[in-house]
Amino acid sequence: MRSYECVFILRPDLDEERTSEVAEKFRSLVANHGGEVTRLEKWGKRRLAYEIAHTREGLYMIMQFNASPEIAQELDRVLKITEDVLRHIIVRQVA
Repeated sequence: MRSYECVFILRPDLDEERTSEVAEKFRSLVANHGGEVTRLEKWGKRRLAYEIAHTREGLYMIMQFNASPEIAQELDRVLKITEDVLRHIIVRQVA
């Protein structure tokens, strides 16, 4: 298993409950496929460097996890099709 870090930006108009649901969806996706989430943290609302989908702010979240490359690919696919996610990036951490 490899270590990964995923940062994703959610729409700022989401309420606290919906934000938790979306974060739990990604955490459970990794866990249900055999991965392990080591950290899931909310960074908060921040101004974006440029406008994305007519939005100037975003809610930043970070998730660190250990998983196989297939799980990281599946997470990437799900992040791409989730409407509440403005942008995301998954990077492999080198020890």
